[in-house]
Amino acid sequence: MLRATELIVQFGQTVALDRAGIDIAPGETVAIMGPSGSGKSTLLHVLAGILRPDHGEVRLGEQRIDILPDGRRSQLRLRSFGFVLQFGDLVPELSLRENVELPLRLLDVQKAEARTRSAQLLRQLEVDDVADRRPGQVSGGQAQRAAVARALVHRPSIIFADEPTGALDSATGELVLDALIGLAHQEGSAVVLVTHEARVASYADRTVFMRDGRVAS
Repeated sequence: MLRATELIVQFGQTVALDRAGIDIAPGETVAIMGPSGSGKSTLLHVLAGILRPDHGEVRLGEQRIDILPDGRRSQLRLRSFGFVLQFGDLVPELSLRENVELPLRLLDVQKAEARTRSAQLLRQLEVDDVADRRPGQVSGGQAQRAAVARALVHRPSIIFADEPTGALDSATGELVLDALIGLAHQEGSAVVLVTHEARVASYADRTVFMRDGRVAS
């Protein structure tokens, strides 16, 4: 479903990706591991259409996405991709419920349907009792589960998760991972999971390792 080949990304004289490549199958969960500075987060950003590579290509199905104009890549991310980042990145002025509904409202989904779909996910993730609170009024684990709901609510093809449990304790991190992987499988979404923890990578169907900007195995 998603294929990247011969990716090169440079930041000044620093080579972040050195002819890296990876294939992601539909519904597959793939963990990307490697030491700090190995290029794993840069690879995720290129796969997600956030960062344009200096060389190489990224295809979603038959569509080459790395050469799309910025506006079309933004629409692609909104419609086809979901994101769970290390610190959630919820909008602090909005309630958890409003944060989860946000992707649907941006896609012009009717308010009633957006409310129904968000409520279902918040209930499944066991944060419906704090749904009307803002991110700063709930625990880190509750906020991160709301971020998982936001990533899933528009039923994306792929969810990109960059160290999604890095700011959580082990027990809370396992709850978040169980929810993320379990619900993604229910929806048929693929998951690309960047982590430096073997415990987190064990949730994936397959693990690839990066070193010095290359996919080593």
